Amino acid sequence: MMNVQIMTLLVLFSPASTFAPLPITSQTMRLSARTSPDLWIPPSAPIDTEESLKLTLQKSLEGSSFTKTLSILGSTGSIGTQTLDIVRATPQNFKVSSLSAGRNIDLLADQIAEFSPSSVSVGEEGDVGRLRAILDSRGVAHPEIYHGLEGLDAVASCPHSSTVVTGIVGSVGLQPTMSAIKLGKDIALANKETLISGGPVINPLVKQYGVNMLPADSEHSAVFQSLQGCPPGGLAKVVLTASGGAFRDYTKDELFDLCSSDPDFIQKKATTHPNWDMGAKITLDSATMCNKGLEVIEAHYLFGASYDDIDVVVHPQSIVHSMVEMQDTSVIAQLGWADMRLPLVYAVSWPHRLDMDYKRLNLAEIGSLTFKAPDHEKYPCIALCYSAGRAGGTMTAVLNAANEAANEMFRANAGLGFLDIPRLIEGAMEGARR
Repeated sequence: MMNVQIMTLLVLFSPASTFAPLPITSQTMRLSARTSPDLWIPPSAPIDTEESLKLTLQKSLEGSSFTKTLSILGSTGSIGTQTLDIVRATPQNFKVSSLSAGRNIDLLADQIAEFSPSSVSVGEEGDVGRLRAILDSRGVAHPEIYHGLEGLDAVASCPHSSTVVTGIVGSVGLQPTMSAIKLGKDIALANKETLISGGPVINPLVKQYGVNMLPADSEHSAVFQSLQGCPPGGLAKVVLTASGGAFRDYTKDELFDLCSSDPDFIQKKATTHPNWDMGAKITLDSATMCNKGLEVIEAHYLFGASYDDIDVVVHPQSIVHSMVEMQDTSVIAQLGWADMRLPLVYAVSWPHRLDMDYKRLNLAEIGSLTFKAPDHEKYPCIALCYSAGRAGGTMTAVLNAANEAANEMFRANAGLGFLDIPRLIEGAMEGARR
């Protein structure tokens, strides 16, 4: 799949191509409280404009008796299964029209039996017959069954869905997201690579087709929620919080020593997150903190902020999911337990607030919240992501492809060490500059 993902990038972004900057509007130029106001761009999320404010109010006043039909890319993964938890809890609000899965055919069969989608997709052609056999053995009616990249596109393009939840990992999510946008479907965006690899293409498409790009990961959802009701031009800075990942309690020297003396420990530890239940790829990205750097790029395209106006702060408790600073220096944050269902339910129900039976946040129970600046020597991937974002053009696509390759090689124990991950990324970026 890695080769297919890189080929997709090369088709969409030829090595010789560079993107012109997204247009600068009078709105982005007038705001002196922003560090680099001339480097802000129009956002893909519905914020910071008169039109988005009116839309939010209009939808809010419609009440919470709405019904949406969802297509879910990655239904058997962490994002997909938690989205289906939300559907189970609120059947009056959500139906499922289509699902895509990888190789977990048994779980997909369970989901088909429960939610009766009209179409599904599996990873490989050989899985189609296997899925049909399982459904026949259970007496479950067959939906339309697709496979591979064309199957992802078919699920994203399902004519019955109004919102597509992009829960798959990697740049493979870019093409089906583009297809869904062109059909006027809202996007509950959990696939950050869509904007990292394709932001200069995606942002104009969002505007052209009048869809809502709704962040579904915790940090960007926190920013988005904190901006509800913010007047146009009110945002000055975005502050993304980071748990610090698997090695947050180790000093730089301790981490580097362990990489040399006990690589087997590093191999196991790097894919174990202290706070969140996430997939292996994202958990490793969190350990290198490349995940946070990628989220900086995603925040640039979602909210329009310049890279000079996006900060990262380490917050080990993962209670404050991110913050925004306003023009008047007020800081607004969104808090909650480390539960991915919270940002997901807001992404699919925005701007409504559904009554969910989740554990209520108790600050007295937590006791204290701490924050510190990230160690850029310990986590060089953060600076690499800022550098790629500021370079523009195809550099973020190069960064993302290199990180996907390095991440996969490390998890496969194919001879790439933990400290080699940023070296490989930097080498790819240097090659792209020549």
